Amino acid sequence: MTSTASRRHAARPDPDGLGYQPGPLGRLGVWVTHHRRLTAVVWLLLIVGLGAFAPKVEANLSGAGWQADGSESVAVREVAQESFGGNASSAIQVVVHSTDGPVTEGRGKAVLSEATALLEDEPRIAEVIAPQSGATLSQDGETAVILAGAGADPNEMVRVADDLKGELEALSGDGVEVNPTGASLLWSDFNEANLDAMLTSEMFSWPVTLAILVLAFGALVAAGLPLILTLAGLVASAGSLVLINELVPVSIWAMNFAMMFALALGIDYALFLVVRFRAARMGHHETPRQAIAETMDTAGKAVLLSGITVLVSLSAVMLVPSPSFRSMAGGIMLAVTFVLAATLTLLPLVLFKLDHRINKLALKWVHTGEHRSAKFAAWGERLWKRPIAFGLASLVVLLALAAPVLGLRTAMPSIQVLPEDASARVGYDQVKDAFGDGAPGTLQVIAKTSDAKATTAALADDDGIAGAMPAQPAADGSDLVLIQAVPTVDPSDPELGTTVERLRAELPESAQVGGAAVENLDLKAQLDESTPLVIGVVLALGFLLLLVALQAPLISLLGTLASLLSTGAAFGVARLVFQEGYGAGFLGFESQGFLDAWAPVFFFAMIFAIAMDYTVFLLASAKEHYERSGDPREAMVGSLAHSGRVIFAAGAVMVAVFFTFALSGPLPPKEMGIVLGVAVLLDAFLVRLVLLPVMLRLTGRAAWWSPRWLTRVLPKITFSHG
Repeated sequence: MTSTASRRHAARPDPDGLGYQPGPLGRLGVWVTHHRRLTAVVWLLLIVGLGAFAPKVEANLSGAGWQADGSESVAVREVAQESFGGNASSAIQVVVHSTDGPVTEGRGKAVLSEATALLEDEPRIAEVIAPQSGATLSQDGETAVILAGAGADPNEMVRVADDLKGELEALSGDGVEVNPTGASLLWSDFNEANLDAMLTSEMFSWPVTLAILVLAFGALVAAGLPLILTLAGLVASAGSLVLINELVPVSIWAMNFAMMFALALGIDYALFLVVRFRAARMGHHETPRQAIAETMDTAGKAVLLSGITVLVSLSAVMLVPSPSFRSMAGGIMLAVTFVLAATLTLLPLVLFKLDHRINKLALKWVHTGEHRSAKFAAWGERLWKRPIAFGLASLVVLLALAAPVLGLRTAMPSIQVLPEDASARVGYDQVKDAFGDGAPGTLQVIAKTSDAKATTAALADDDGIAGAMPAQPAADGSDLVLIQAVPTVDPSDPELGTTVERLRAELPESAQVGGAAVENLDLKAQLDESTPLVIGVVLALGFLLLLVALQAPLISLLGTLASLLSTGAAFGVARLVFQEGYGAGFLGFESQGFLDAWAPVFFFAMIFAIAMDYTVFLLASAKEHYERSGDPREAMVGSLAHSGRVIFAAGAVMVAVFFTFALSGPLPPKEMGIVLGVAVLLDAFLVRLVLLPVMLRLTGRAAWWSPRWLTRVLPKITFSHG
């Protein structure tokens, strides 16, 4: 049968001297080698053209969008902005505090006047409301709050905060402190702290990553290729996000997460291709063009399927009706698309041009042509002989780490995610001290004028409300009133949610409850509702893609379910670290007593995408060996021998990238770094290099069986070469 296939290939035109007819990706690789100038020019134009916009990414992208579209709280904010002088949740509150007598006298009075003038000169601010006794002027007279109404959308108000906070804080001095606060300032301060953290993390992650790659490749030039290719993809994606932001608001988190995720994933992809090319070129003594064709038909196919799996997994996050989530998922998907495109077009060109020069500056002990790892082959043989012992050991570890997930609590981020010296946090604490615990989370209730008295009375009678302001008529003459009510508890206290639910049930029908804290509650409720749907869609699509790629139902199902183990274990560790506070001092954060509510849905999609990445690499290699030999043992041992070292190195790179991002900055990036780092550590080294091979051993030929009707339905995909 093999000789017949060989004669069939030989009979076809073979102008490149490949000795066989390559598949679609092999033909793409060969095409790139023939059109080197065109490929290089296209990528140069992309990188230079889009890269010109990349430096603007931090300044242009928005910081808001953390809302549940269609929720009651978002409706309240929109009405408050239009009809009540911008007195909405995105308004800016300027806290002026005097440590030397009443703030309305002497130096404090002058500062209040200067701050008001600054705010009134800003065209994006609507009505500026001076401090009022009994409302925004404390009883002791030492703290006052100037309210600067939102005259633009929440994204633009974050930029207003960026522009004004420096000038406002500069008014401090001579016993008077000025600290702007509120939701817009919170996001402004968070984005600033987050940017500093990301830059610090990058300074650590790039050299650590390069060191790991040098050890993996044994050659400095080869090790640098993945970093260069990934950087090209990131620059193009950053510029694209700036352009997309002109049409649709894009969260700054989109770039932050895209940078971290695409860096790790891009290195994986490049690593897989470079290792295969070196083996084909130096180990099998093929021509450069033959080596490119073989690399693309085997490793390139696995990379493409892996990339599609990642994109599909992340696309499920789009089901969450929140602008921030959709733009974050979209940003990561865009970066992965660029990195994938660079891996499948630009990297073959670079490999073809460098050829043997990729081994320059090599370490003496490196066998440059070795593709089959003797150590991982020996590990595969060990697993084959004792599958139960190794399988049970890894399963016990994963289940033990996953057990704490049963007590996981989630909530929206509190003010504790900001550094203690951040203006928004200092102002927040001053408002609490002067006006009560619930003052920073003041509720905004909008009702019809006819229901004003009943609404005010109901708020006054509620045990969860410390006090309510008089009803404020709409500035635009509409038949509405705004009543501001101060809760008895801090905005991050779970009791606030109970109060809001009770008010929504008991207030007059026309009354709607909103405010910054309520927007967080509504978003959490939306996330809780969306999470099961997103998880179900991710699992279903992941299984279907594996089924199409492997043409084997059993191992596709087992590979999908195995990904849940590392995911569960990662969230179990997350509960111990972020909810219970273990290691908080070492990692430099203040435990909130819960995991941020956006973490389960978003991190699940990201972890699953990475887990399926390794699954595709391992099982594609196993299928390649099984197609050639028909021997389950050769499939299992051979897959570890040929892909184990790549998975090990790629896993080490990802863990290094994620953990370095976890060492600095605000809490949310730490959560992502720890959760994803732990997930990759467990998935790469326990699930993919132990548990999944054990599953291949125990299922034997059944792992690769497929009913005839299914093989007729599915597209024909093979991984064997030649």
